[in-house]
Amino acid sequence: MDHWRPHNAVFEGHYAKFLLPSGASIALIVSTVPEAPTKPHMVSFNYVRRNPFEVFQREIWVEKIERIWSKSSKDFELRIPGLGYWKGYADATNEYLIENEEFSFRARTSSQTPWSTRNNTPEGLLVHLPLPLHWHVHSLSSETTFSLNLPSSVATPKSDINGLATVHEEKNWAHSFPKAHIWIQAREGKRGFSCAGGKILGMDAFLLGYRNGHMEIDFKPPFTVQVYGFSPFISTTVDWPNRSFSLNVQSISHKLHIVAKAPLGTFFSLSSPFPEGHRENYLAQSFEASLDIQVYERLWTGGWKHSQSDRFENAALEFGGAFYPPAGTEKRSH
Repeated sequence: MDHWRPHNAVFEGHYAKFLLPSGASIALIVSTVPEAPTKPHMVSFNYVRRNPFEVFQREIWVEKIERIWSKSSKDFELRIPGLGYWKGYADATNEYLIENEEFSFRARTSSQTPWSTRNNTPEGLLVHLPLPLHWHVHSLSSETTFSLNLPSSVATPKSDINGLATVHEEKNWAHSFPKAHIWIQAREGKRGFSCAGGKILGMDAFLLGYRNGHMEIDFKPPFTVQVYGFSPFISTTVDWPNRSFSLNVQSISHKLHIVAKAPLGTFFSLSSPFPEGHRENYLAQSFEASLDIQVYERLWTGGWKHSQSDRFENAALEFGGAFYPPAGTEKRSH
């Protein structure tokens, strides 16, 4: 099963986060809820500049998103009439075009970094179950060429007009977004961390992976499930007022302690898909989080040995739903 291609699901959303030469980022989302009565199809384009923080954001409610694929080919296209496309190819590369009278963005990847050498998706075998939500990471980091044209009112560094960038690519599909969720993404060279989780089926469950060279550490259920807030393997603390999130998790062989925190004033809001359509201002992202990771390995005696400390700057941190108190309100709080 090619999880990156379109699915016949209640909703499906493709997400790409580009890191541009200046340190600015572009978050591009193509999301569709085909049978929704209101706001079923969304293209969200977000140019997020650092120092000073500024967001050029356009959530475009299009009439339709055509999902084109066949059983005989791994190629696919998310065609957005009058606006552009997102194309995926059999060699795992992707091509992007979003263009209207106000702005334009083009990109073409030339490489792929899959989830791991053991699994091509964070869920493993869980991806085949009829869960309310699925999360797939197509590429932890891909090299890409790009060109960008924004309105003159947006201060765009020359290095962000065209050149080389990297992109993180992933998608969600199934019934709807969870009632509350957290998402974290960081990448520097061959080091990286990805995490997604929240409230699902009456439980709290997470998927996460840490990469450092040849080190590949993954966690998924049953080690990442909390029932009524209890688990012998995982504990979490969500602190929206301080824009921070911490997680402790262990398996038979490894233990991780992570703390992610972003400055106030660096968050921008996005819409999320639900069966009735997209709910505006349902989550908030920052691309200026600090992420600290402590790695432990199990000793043969049963104890733990600290084996690695790692830190990422300018990581992505997202709070959604009940973990983001302004969710669903008109005010878009940063």
